[in-house]
Amino acid sequence: MPTARPRAGVWPVRKDHRPYGLKRLHRALERGWLDYVIRPQLDALGDHCRVMKPWYLRIHGANVRFGRSVHVVTAADRQVRLTTWAHDDGVGHIDVGDYALICPGVRIDSACRVSVGSNTMIAAGAYLTDADWHDVYDRTRVIGSHAPIVLEDNVWIGDGAIVCKGVTVGANSVVGAGSVVTRDIPANVVAAGNPANVVRTLDPARTLVRRESLLADPESLDVRMDGLDRYLLAGNTWLGWLRTLIRPRRGD
Repeated sequence: MPTARPRAGVWPVRKDHRPYGLKRLHRALERGWLDYVIRPQLDALGDHCRVMKPWYLRIHGANVRFGRSVHVVTAADRQVRLTTWAHDDGVGHIDVGDYALICPGVRIDSACRVSVGSNTMIAAGAYLTDADWHDVYDRTRVIGSHAPIVLEDNVWIGDGAIVCKGVTVGANSVVGAGSVVTRDIPANVVAAGNPANVVRTLDPARTLVRRESLLADPESLDVRMDGLDRYLLAGNTWLGWLRTLIRPRRGD
C-alpha cells in the first residue's frame, strides 16, 4: 500500500541544510522568545539559560524558577510541561537549579514542591509528580496526598522514568530508564526497576565531571559553538536549503 507523501517543508533530511545566516536568525528568535514570552511566566530566570524551540515549552501556574545556565530541549511532538497547582492546602513550586538539563517530553507537576538540584539531568519523557491528584477514596477530591520531591545535585533521571511524591534522590545518583521511583534513593548509586532499587554503587575512585565544567564560561562556549556552526554549515546556501524543502534528493 503506498504511503502518504510528507507535506512540503517537512521532508525528512539527513543533515542540516540551513545556511549559517538562517541558523543565527533561528537562535536569535529562540533568545527573543525566551526573553519576551517565557521570562514573564517564570518567577526567576538565571543568566545564560537556553531553551531550544521555546515555543514548545509550556508553563502553567506560579512559582516556577530556573537557575543559571539551565538548558531545556523541546520538540513539536514532545513538549516540555511544567505545572504548579494552587489548592486549599497551599501551592506548588518547581525550582530548577543551575546547569540543569531538561529534555524533550519531560513533565513536572507540583502541588507542593519539586526541587531539581544543580547539574541534574532529566532525560526525555520523564515524569515528576509530588501528588496523587485525586484522593484514593474520594475521587472527586482533587490533589489528594502530596509530599515534596528532591533531586539533589548532579542526579541523572533516565528516559521515561517516573519519580513519585515524597522521594529524595541523593547526589550523583542515576535512575535507570523506565524506572518508577517510589522511595528514597541514596547518593552515589545506580537504581533501576519498578519499584526502583539500588543495583550498584558508583566507584568513589572515579572523577565525576559535572555539566558546569562545560557551561561555567558561557561566553567562551557561545564562541566555540558559533565557530562549529560556521564549519558545519559552510557551503550551505539559501537556494540549496529551499530546494531541500520543496524537492529533496537521495542523500539529503
